[in-house]
Amino acid sequence: MLRGKNFGIAVSRFQESGGKGMYMQQITEQQILALAPNPAAAANGKKISQKGGFVRLEASADGTFYLGECQGSGKSNYITTADYIKPEAPVFRCSCPSRQFPCKHSLALLYEILYGKKFASCEIPEDILKKREKKQARTVRAQEAAPGTGEGAGNGQGETAIREEGSGARKKSSSAGKAVRTRKWKKQLEGLDLAQKLVRELLDAGLGTMGGAALKTYRDLAKQLGDYYLPGPQRLLNRLILEIEAFQKDQEEAHYDNALDVLEKLWTLVKKSRSYLQDQLEGRGEETATPLYEELGGIWKLSELEAAGCSRSNVRLVQLAFWVEYDEARKEYIDTGYWVEPGTGEVTLTLNYRPLKALKYVKQEDSFFGAMEVETMCRYPGDGNCRVRWDHGIAGEATAADLAQIRSLAPKSVAAEAKAAKNLLKNAMEDPILYRLVAYDQIGQGESGLVLRDSQGGTILLGDYPGRESTTERLRTLPDSRLLQGQVLLGGFYYDRDARRLLFWPLSIVTGEGIVRLLY
Repeated sequence: MLRGKNFGIAVSRFQESGGKGMYMQQITEQQILALAPNPAAAANGKKISQKGGFVRLEASADGTFYLGECQGSGKSNYITTADYIKPEAPVFRCSCPSRQFPCKHSLALLYEILYGKKFASCEIPEDILKKREKKQARTVRAQEAAPGTGEGAGNGQGETAIREEGSGARKKSSSAGKAVRTRKWKKQLEGLDLAQKLVRELLDAGLGTMGGAALKTYRDLAKQLGDYYLPGPQRLLNRLILEIEAFQKDQEEAHYDNALDVLEKLWTLVKKSRSYLQDQLEGRGEETATPLYEELGGIWKLSELEAAGCSRSNVRLVQLAFWVEYDEARKEYIDTGYWVEPGTGEVTLTLNYRPLKALKYVKQEDSFFGAMEVETMCRYPGDGNCRVRWDHGIAGEATAADLAQIRSLAPKSVAAEAKAAKNLLKNAMEDPILYRLVAYDQIGQGESGLVLRDSQGGTILLGDYPGRESTTERLRTLPDSRLLQGQVLLGGFYYDRDARRLLFWPLSIVTGEGIVRLLY
């Protein structure tokens, strides 16, 4: 993800160090900082440049391509490049194994340009030219498909003719698209019939019938659901199989209880999906008006979310926690960022999915320590903690004013928040954790463990969510006991079967001076 919308990068004639006739990008340090994923990456890149880490620097004569060979910790030097064919959206590549983007070597290359280092002239590599051509071809196709574009557009009679022609084309395209969607919806309904039959059998016969050789049948069915464009039910069936396998292995009752929860969610999803698809076929609903759109194989584009009214402009966000986990049912790594908007106190999530089959193509997200200014933030439909995405943002420091706002908006009653969480978590379709800010008077040891007490005397037991880091232990080992008094806690409400009550999983403490992360 590129940070920053428009860096205003100009092109100016390079002077003596690059050779006659060579052009170089005119870059400021502020622009480099805006591109950096975090301040530390920018600082490390600057150090590499200042210490003379590059053994080779090359640039194209037109100033659009830069290459640097940099000494690193590996056996071989790293090759990093910057493609400025579009100055407002540069593309960075590096052979290093870093999971940050742009990495410190890419940023160091920009500092080399900034400091006026000598670059030898080079031709633009063939693979870069091919990538540019493919990207340009996609742009042209998109423009040609857009209404009001093409030869003759924008000039009197020619414009009228194009519009009339385009109108017919759009109608034809619309009809063809509707036919494709209709076929897909009918195929999905066929798959839901299979899933519904399975759920009914399991409800009647019990989950014990999934044992032994029967599991192969269910695995085959899970694969079939993928052929019916049903990724949501497919993931749930895979998760159900995993829980039953785990129960058969260790006989832990928790696995059986989890399987029942998954079965309930699968049943609910099948019923709601059938109703949703019937509405689509009969023209009673919007295709993208519900979270079911994703469960049924839809992939949101930011433009679609904006068109659906699911966006806001000029939003400031502060990340409070970060977590990476592997989801066996999805066969994906998920990078989760936990963010709060200082202006509203709302907690939202960024989710970066990295399928096992595409790990080398999808960059891992990393913890972000600071504030992000987002021009347009898009929200995914749903209740609870909404997923958010954006194309462009400008990174900066979280200020004292940000912290003060977050603290002032934190609810003072943990009982009221717990009640709201219980009502939301009853919905089988919702995430099993609801993240909220809570202001507390004190955190201390109780009979059953650590207890949070608010200023009104309300209390809630703190606990670690199964499968996640033990953040409660980190609370016990905080170096400053004052952090346990009069602060604000970001945590997640969840229902614990063993305790038979709602618990609160602590993630971060927000003080007037900074953020103490328990989940990094």
